[in-house]
Amino acid sequence: MSNRMFQSVIYQMKDVIGRVVGVTDEMGVIIACSDLGQIDSIKDGVQAERMANSQSFVRSGYTFKGFSNNKRNDFYVFVEGTDDLAEKFAAMLSISMQSLKQFHDEKFDRLNFIKNVVMDNIMPGDIYAKAREMHFVTDVPRVVLIIRVNQQKDMSTFDVIQNLFPDKQKDFVFNTSETDTVLIKELKKGIESKDIEKLAASIVDTLNVEYYIKSTVGIGTPIINIKDLANSFKEAQIALEVGKVFDTEKSIVSYDHLGIARLIYQLPTTLCEMFLKEVFKQGSIESLDQETLFTIQSFFENNLNVSETSRGLFVHRNTLVYRLEKIRKITGLDLREFDDAIVFKVALMVKKYLQSSQDRF
Repeated sequence: MSNRMFQSVIYQMKDVIGRVVGVTDEMGVIIACSDLGQIDSIKDGVQAERMANSQSFVRSGYTFKGFSNNKRNDFYVFVEGTDDLAEKFAAMLSISMQSLKQFHDEKFDRLNFIKNVVMDNIMPGDIYAKAREMHFVTDVPRVVLIIRVNQQKDMSTFDVIQNLFPDKQKDFVFNTSETDTVLIKELKKGIESKDIEKLAASIVDTLNVEYYIKSTVGIGTPIINIKDLANSFKEAQIALEVGKVFDTEKSIVSYDHLGIARLIYQLPTTLCEMFLKEVFKQGSIESLDQETLFTIQSFFENNLNVSETSRGLFVHRNTLVYRLEKIRKITGLDLREFDDAIVFKVALMVKKYLQSSQDRF
């Protein structure tokens, strides 16, 4: 429990009560007090009363009242005076501090619990038992988003995200590294993937426009049951890694929209190398110049439509046909044929994946 939270309430109570009030720990050490000079001093007899499990007592001109979430008193409030009014003040303070402590403990217990679930650090059988203990709802829609920043700024990404999602009973924010901040977002009914992507885009825009922080957001699959949060987290991680290879210009990468890139990313590099050798038997893909590769990319973006591609490239239709014929002679693949186009598209992605693997190692 943060002593500063106790001190904040005690300080506000000072003028209302008009007496010296404070809080001691189980050893009798004063951890919060309206008389700042008493902080860190020891109230004699508190430890003995605690061992005797005393709920309230009077000592040295002060009235004490214990409070805790446990069976034994971990803390005591004290109020100057031994009269009935002092006893009432102590009882009210005890209730206030008890509620504050319970709120604080539940908040951080829930955050640690959800973090352990996401990081797969808790046994599946223990998830529901722990959730019931904390009155945590397990069967509501949630999704995991990982916000990855390229550089550290004076303003913490964690603080920004936490301010954007202040409802700490439904949404949870924590860091997994210096660059990655995790957001567990509870979803309303009827929310679709495009709505989640809009939410992610608003996070990216806020970080970039207001704090000059460039970021990328990986989105896992929405889940209904809490036990699947770990899977959604892993999917968000994969989305970021795959996006780094195949969609370098995108700032929002959703696992659901990775398509074939997800499969390629999980293939062994040796198998990828074999595939490229089999596809390009006639000539290596390295023999294609940048202009030709750009033409191929444009052809794919225009859904293999010769007329649309030639207009987009500002070249004559016959010029484009000539380039496509040149590609066929070099590689043996006619991009105007659907099956050949699919093979070539996959081959380009595999080559990109191999290049990224070499860069990593």
